[in-house]
Amino acid sequence: MSLQDILSISGYSGLFRHVSQTKNGIIVESLTDKKRMPAYASSKISALEDIALFTYEDDMPLIKVFEKIYNKEHGAAISHKSSADELKKYFAEVLPEYDKERVYVSDIKKVIQWYNILNEQGMLEFNEDEKENEDSEEVIDESSKSDE
Repeated sequence: MSLQDILSISGYSGLFRHVSQTKNGIIVESLTDKKRMPAYASSKISALEDIALFTYEDDMPLIKVFEKIYNKEHGAAISHKSSADELKKYFAEVLPEYDKERVYVSDIKKVIQWYNILNEQGMLEFNEDEKENEDSEEVIDESSKSDE
């Protein structure tokens, strides 16, 4: 699964897919209602693949967080409109190593909302081939380090 063309735009709820480039910005399409709109260069636009969450060790890419939620649920997660305590408890079950001081409830809400949107659209596919490729890349990286 790739999050490269999936965008979050500040000031707009939901997620968007990059469709086209314009002179002053880009054209995006909402994942939920398929409506297209321009997003201008003045908007804060973030690709989901560039977003990571704070953990006590390293920052964890959003795709790995989604994978952890998917492995727990194999479907929809709890509602992002749940109480703050429920959201914190749920997130601690999914990602116990998240930094509780730097990851706010609003961040957890966004992650869960985005996960549920991607799940509804059938865009959450974590197949074993991708994991095997990642594992083999890590082995190659480790073996090259030992040669040095």
